[in-house]
Amino acid sequence: MTNQLVLPTEHTLTGTSVTFGSIAYGCWRFAGTSVNEATAKIETALQSGFTLIDTADVYGTTWPDGFGEAEALLGEVIAAQKSLRGEMILATKGGIVPGLPYNSTRDYLISACEASLSRLKTDVIDLYQIHRPDLLTPFEEVASALNDLLAAGKIRAAGVSNFTPAQTSALQKFMNRPLVSHQPEFSCLQTEPITDGVLDQAQESKMVAFAWSPLAGGQLITGIVESAGAADKIARLIPVLDRIAHENSCDRAAVALAFLLAHPARVVPIVGTQNLERIKASASALAVKMTRRDWYDILEASNGAPMP
Repeated sequence: MTNQLVLPTEHTLTGTSVTFGSIAYGCWRFAGTSVNEATAKIETALQSGFTLIDTADVYGTTWPDGFGEAEALLGEVIAAQKSLRGEMILATKGGIVPGLPYNSTRDYLISACEASLSRLKTDVIDLYQIHRPDLLTPFEEVASALNDLLAAGKIRAAGVSNFTPAQTSALQKFMNRPLVSHQPEFSCLQTEPITDGVLDQAQESKMVAFAWSPLAGGQLITGIVESAGAADKIARLIPVLDRIAHENSCDRAAVALAFLLAHPARVVPIVGTQNLERIKASASALAVKMTRRDWYDILEASNGAPMP
């Protein structure tokens, strides 16, 4: 028996023929460049096997005035080079409204999705996710919007982002089709999805688990602490990541991504770097030989204590 963990190479959204690679490319910091520069990033991501492109209507250069900018720029990329649309799986999110802060009412979600379609210059979104739960809209109403968007062919699949398992189950109760994705914050620094039930539900329901901020906003690359209270945890993680990186002739970022990839929920990290070389380098995570002991070493370093 080998202790080496198997990393996934491809994913399919449940109930669809939509397939994509094990790492996704995210557009949170995508806005604010020329179409040529943006095209280079998308082409590099696709060439690296990052075939799912993740964005959201709220992503832009500034908050809240940049609403829609990332989608609009991606739409310009698609319009300028139409063949790229056929190479990518296009995912976006809606439901955050600056100042409200959330709106998942039926009419708003349908209008938000239609606005995203217009900005993205496409006739269908492959995966549409509710960005954050709106605590004031009944799940039955949220489901009504998603069911209508699915029936109209405006989206191919629906999922959730930053939802608890209970919220996800409540929404699923009113859906005509399965919800196909979770999108929590998940990294070596932020391991809560392992214990809060999100990754358990992803396995139980065969949902794809996308991980946003898989490198903790770059903190796991630089070692520079930016989030409050993270200093001790990062100080414990860096030596472990570097030891495994040395053994695999790669950088610590690849190891941090491999930690996510190795989880049995078949997690898909969403890489958001704007540096072309960093995009390419992220693909080396798929070649990391991570053992069971390596994986638990990282988790124990994050927890600050051995497993019970």
